[in-house]
Amino acid sequence: MPVSPWMITPFVLLLLAIALMPLFHPAWWERRYPWVSLILGAVPVAYYGLVLDNSRRMLLSGMEYVSFIALIGSLFVVSGGIHIGIRGRSTPAGNVALLAIGAVVANLLGTTGASMVLIRPYIRANKYRISGYHIVFFIFIVSNIGGMLTPIGDPPLFLGYLKGVPFFWVIGRVWLIWLLAVAAVLAIFYAIDRYNYRKMPDELEREIEAEGEHARVAGLHNVVFLLMIIGAVFLPEPIREIIMIAAAVLSYATTGRRIHERNEFNFLPLKEVAVLFAGIFATMVPALDWLELNAGLLGLTHPAHFYWGSGALSSFLDNAPTYLNFLSAAFGIHGLSVDNPLHMRAMLGTLAPADLAHLQTLHAAVQTVTDQSWR
Repeated sequence: MPVSPWMITPFVLLLLAIALMPLFHPAWWERRYPWVSLILGAVPVAYYGLVLDNSRRMLLSGMEYVSFIALIGSLFVVSGGIHIGIRGRSTPAGNVALLAIGAVVANLLGTTGASMVLIRPYIRANKYRISGYHIVFFIFIVSNIGGMLTPIGDPPLFLGYLKGVPFFWVIGRVWLIWLLAVAAVLAIFYAIDRYNYRKMPDELEREIEAEGEHARVAGLHNVVFLLMIIGAVFLPEPIREIIMIAAAVLSYATTGRRIHERNEFNFLPLKEVAVLFAGIFATMVPALDWLELNAGLLGLTHPAHFYWGSGALSSFLDNAPTYLNFLSAAFGIHGLSVDNPLHMRAMLGTLAPADLAHLQTLHAAVQTVTDQSWR
């Protein structure tokens, strides 16, 4: 039985709620978002279990959710145990260097982890002349663009990795784009920051110099746990998730309370992500399945459609479900399934010639049966 397009409604409602409710009703959302996620997520779970008799589909999505949260959560905990203290004069060149380092580190700690580690020292370094543009460019470079090279860096890429996209497939194709994007944004930031720096009063500059300069790092033992997480990414489940969770537990247990206090570390952000993504992983299943069968109805026939469409949706909705939905649509247009490893290798151009011939024969047979059915 095909999936009813009406079952996409909970997915759309949840994404709209995540995007709009914190803006218009923040107090209500803070109290009720777990219930919103639970209720909307329960609808497709019941539909697949009771109507389609396909609970296995939801179970597979649940397993991907566990893998997703294990990575996000472990990186969150480990990065929360690293504290960087910076004091002294911040220069435009120094800020550019810090942001460039953050762009690279985002591919190892994840954009969330890199942001947690660097945002406070970045603000402290610029405390005498901090401005809104400092935060905006930090978000651009460290929290967004930086992590686009690896599945560890960006949640959507990790979801693609779970679907079968090779770990180094993305970096091999976008490293130059990444480099140009980071360099261009850093150049704009440098021009603005240099103008701001020149306006700093001489008295303030002498006061900063009197403080002295230093940079200290605490919690370096967490690098070991970070390496555990990175290595675990290449292992099969459930070993991968067990090692990630173990690394997080060991990190939290061995990190001094003072480091966590300096980082203002708590589990509330992780709780919100875990709760909301539980609903997202449940509600997006009907959308993914419907897109695989009906992608052609959306008129997505050119790479530009995917480029602008995914970019537009990611600008105000979460980029992880946007990535998976457009990936499913791309597969669906060619009559392929995003959950089939053979199809994934065919789309990525990594399929062996023998497998490719088998796939072409299979598609020809399916097309013949389909044509006969319509006659």
